[in-house]
Amino acid sequence: MIKAIIIDDEQLAIESLQWEIENFCQDLKVIDTFTNPKDAISGVNYLKPDLVFLDIEMPELTGFQLLQALDYRNFDLIITTAYNQYAIQAFKANAVDYLLKPIDPDELVQAIDKVKSRQTNHQSNKNIETLLHKVILENQSEYSKVPLNVSNKIVLVDAQDIMYCKSEGSYTKVYLKNGQDYLISKGLSDFEKVLPQNLFVKTHKSYIVNHKEIKEIIKQGTAEVVLTNQAVIPVSRSHKAAVFDILHI
Repeated sequence: MIKAIIIDDEQLAIESLQWEIENFCQDLKVIDTFTNPKDAISGVNYLKPDLVFLDIEMPELTGFQLLQALDYRNFDLIITTAYNQYAIQAFKANAVDYLLKPIDPDELVQAIDKVKSRQTNHQSNKNIETLLHKVILENQSEYSKVPLNVSNKIVLVDAQDIMYCKSEGSYTKVYLKNGQDYLISKGLSDFEKVLPQNLFVKTHKSYIVNHKEIKEIIKQGTAEVVLTNQAVIPVSRSHKAAVFDILHI
């Protein structure tokens, strides 16, 4: 029995999909549903489903941003959407199924059959990671909000409001322009994946900075950059070329 979660901000859409699953997919069990994407993040991390039906267009968080915020991603994914402009070809290329609303029962059954095949071959997690990289990271100008997992809540911040990020072991401390900072439950390497690549640069194994906030470069001895908030960030030899490149030096 495949354990599934449905995430959609429209309750009627959830009920409609549940009805079709109950009538056409006997080996699929819906273990929970969520209309609030922030609640859904906690639900997926806790319940660890085999399959997630995910709406893309939701308030507060898009479906893509929800995927970025998850700690648990070892499930198969079926995108449900009323809009066909969301990189449908990319979904196909990465073996991530999508269903256009209103959902056709035959297409639902076909999608579930594909899920069974992929789960047999242990491909689910790989598909989601590929989607995140190829669809989200290549179009990040459309996703200006960065989700921060802070304690028991998700804080959404504008990417441009982040000054720099510092590794704290298996955690990351994120420093904002307004002086606030957040300790999030992701390592720096994982958090780097959700940041716009055209805005941030890794200066050191323990630091990522918003390059638009760099106001000075100190080249004597060990290189350093000085940010607009006067923070001094080290630049390691292995990252110096990347820093100079993004600053067109």
